[in-house]
Amino acid sequence: MLNRRSLILAGGALLLPALRLPALAQGAAEFGTAARPLRVGVTAGVHGQVLEVVRDVLARDNFQIKITEFADFIQPNVALAAGEIDVNTYQHLPFLEAQRQQRGYKFAVVGKTVLTVMGVFSKKYTKLADLPNGARVAIPNDPTNGGRALLLLAKAGVFSLKPGADYRATIADITENPKRIRIVELEAASIARSLQDVDAAAITGNYAVPAGLNPLKEGLAVEGADSAYTVLVVTREGDEAKPWATKLARAYADPAVKEFCDKTFGGSVIVGA
Repeated sequence: MLNRRSLILAGGALLLPALRLPALAQGAAEFGTAARPLRVGVTAGVHGQVLEVVRDVLARDNFQIKITEFADFIQPNVALAAGEIDVNTYQHLPFLEAQRQQRGYKFAVVGKTVLTVMGVFSKKYTKLADLPNGARVAIPNDPTNGGRALLLLAKAGVFSLKPGADYRATIADITENPKRIRIVELEAASIARSLQDVDAAAITGNYAVPAGLNPLKEGLAVEGADSAYTVLVVTREGDEAKPWATKLARAYADPAVKEFCDKTFGGSVIVGA
């Protein structure tokens, strides 16, 4: 005859499979379905707008994604590492490499999306040559986009950088600076709003366009279509070859995406550069 302890253990054993069934069912749901939409992280603004078009392209094949927008450059990678999203699409390779080195992320690249061109803007001057002595020029405070801005300013003749300087350049790499230009480092998302407070500012296209600034029309200096800064589809290592990841990346090549970018952004957002 079973004692009370045996009955309790037996009851527990009978309950365990029932408790596990919902978790197993959820885990078995196919990515891209209503039960398990692909969770995609993106920065708000241009990249979010483009991703909405990609969502519509994928919907033709009944592939569903859930978009989560972030307000800065750090949180989409934090969320990806934590498993809160499955993939993100907002960062270029130099930024990704810096994040890997600084934070130890185990991320992989799936494919390319769009390039948002960086430009230098001013509310006070129509030429960079007109910048006065001691002018204040704002650049992004994240390492890679800050270096990207310094390269653009140096190419435009605002100052000189050490030979061999690349996207990792910092203020310390400025050599000749005859006008004693003062660099103001600000969060990338806030620079467009602070444009009136400085003499000029280097702004990436994903923040310039929502602020009503077109790098190709209003930029006092504009970078070329450098594919080094093309935004990537990024996953955790081991997921980069998964069908759901490659399906998302391929959707950016759909003609509907290029048509939207050309019509909406006037050439300042380039597909597949």
